[in-house]
Amino acid sequence: MKLPLFGRYTFFALCVLLTLLSLPFLSTIGWLWPLTLVAAALSLLGIFDLLQHRHAVRRNYPILGNIRYLVESIRPEIRQYLIESDNEQLPFSRAQRSLVYARAKNQTADTPFGTLKDVNHTGFEFISHSMLPVVHGNPDEFRVTVGGPQCRQPYSASVLNISAMSFGSLSANAISALNKGAQLGNFAHDTGEGSISPYHLEHGGDLIWELGSGYFGCRDDNGAFDAERFAVQARRPQVKMIEIKLSQGAKPGHGGILPKHKISAEIAATRGIPQDRDCISPARHTTFSTPIELLQFIQHLRELAEGKPVGFKLCLGHPWEFMAIAKAMLETGIVPDFIVVDGKEGGTGAAPLEFTNHLGVPLREGLMFVHNTLVGVGLRDQIRIGASGKIISAFDIASVLAIGADWVNSARGFMFAIGCIQSRTCHTNRCPTGVATQDPLRQRALVVPDKAERVYHFHRNTMIALAEMLAAAGLSHPAQLEPHFLVHRLSATEVKLYSQMHAFLEPGALLKGEVQGEFYRRMWSMARSDSFEPAAPVAVS
Repeated sequence: MKLPLFGRYTFFALCVLLTLLSLPFLSTIGWLWPLTLVAAALSLLGIFDLLQHRHAVRRNYPILGNIRYLVESIRPEIRQYLIESDNEQLPFSRAQRSLVYARAKNQTADTPFGTLKDVNHTGFEFISHSMLPVVHGNPDEFRVTVGGPQCRQPYSASVLNISAMSFGSLSANAISALNKGAQLGNFAHDTGEGSISPYHLEHGGDLIWELGSGYFGCRDDNGAFDAERFAVQARRPQVKMIEIKLSQGAKPGHGGILPKHKISAEIAATRGIPQDRDCISPARHTTFSTPIELLQFIQHLRELAEGKPVGFKLCLGHPWEFMAIAKAMLETGIVPDFIVVDGKEGGTGAAPLEFTNHLGVPLREGLMFVHNTLVGVGLRDQIRIGASGKIISAFDIASVLAIGADWVNSARGFMFAIGCIQSRTCHTNRCPTGVATQDPLRQRALVVPDKAERVYHFHRNTMIALAEMLAAAGLSHPAQLEPHFLVHRLSATEVKLYSQMHAFLEPGALLKGEVQGEFYRRMWSMARSDSFEPAAPVAVS
């Protein structure tokens, strides 16, 4: 036998020999039993490894080859807890998670001995402060009224709310804790596209009902939109706004997926779907196919909801498509009450790697484009803008409010608040903390009253931190933030204000043809109110 071959099978052979040689002595030497049982179990594992056909490593290295898969299975935890630095963001750094944990537990989040960030590194950002700080504003007043001229029931929303996460993707206990926390803190809880479950309703927290392409909770037997079922849900007093999901940051243009092993009878009843197959949301809506039809659908929903605010959420893709919606607003006179811009960096569930890494526009670029377009067509004062995508801290909130948002939504921040440890097993139904699983025993570990308090404290303490940051900048309310408050480092020797780095359109500029910069003029010329398809661009000088 060649030495390499002997080396590969040595441990397996020793286990088999130990098992066989120890059998005659078991009746006389009692302490051999545990050793023999272990050796026998390993021998059986080695035989199975030799006979299986899926893994070449295990066939070549029986027993020992399993170590490779064991180590691989705990690699994320090893890296997260022992190897990565405090500021290494994969996708959230230890420092970011610790901040949320501390605020959720109502502990101090102050840190000693200065910043750990390299302030001279390209990309570093900060808020400029004032020589004359003001008295802190009241965090309870950090709210924005959502509802344009066509809305009869406007909603006063907090500047920080829970972003869209469905019952099904999250456990019943997680949904219940989030909604109870929202009720305690007087902020909104987005249902996600999985419809309104009993756990969204039991504590009375304000709801934003997200309506995806699957029309869960208001679909007929064929999966099409059912107006009567929608009206029943939308008129609930707890439902404050309705949000049409056009696309989401993690997988824009892909549709949602809920594996059948996570679909309980309760989820099936909530969504109105069968339980014996994966729940796949279509990538596009069936109720509209043009910008004008989208706005007509918005108007129809607003009427069915008795005048509650109706808007839509999207991760920006082709710029001319959003401008087409803006042109349709001008043509029809129908204006959504709000638009939520989701950045590609968002995402609580699983998505194809190519979508996660290489599809969709990041939050800030998408937000500035949406804001500029609405300003350029003279409609910005009628439409509120929400923003979502890796928002954790008060600085994260301030930075997006400064460049065009009216409020923000956070998903993973609130997941951390109820115990998520970023194990990245959300799609497996084996979440170790009971947040993203339908396993009754696993989710039992998530104690609703305790986690609801943490949701409330995270929101409250983040709002207090935002008030302190604003006061240092000489401001008393988030609405006073402007692009010139946000500073970005371009190189080791140069920093610029956001107002210097980016073009911000003047009111009505697109209508007047007074747009500086070729990009906005070209996209505007390509946009059509009757179609999402681009028109031939007009030549620009």
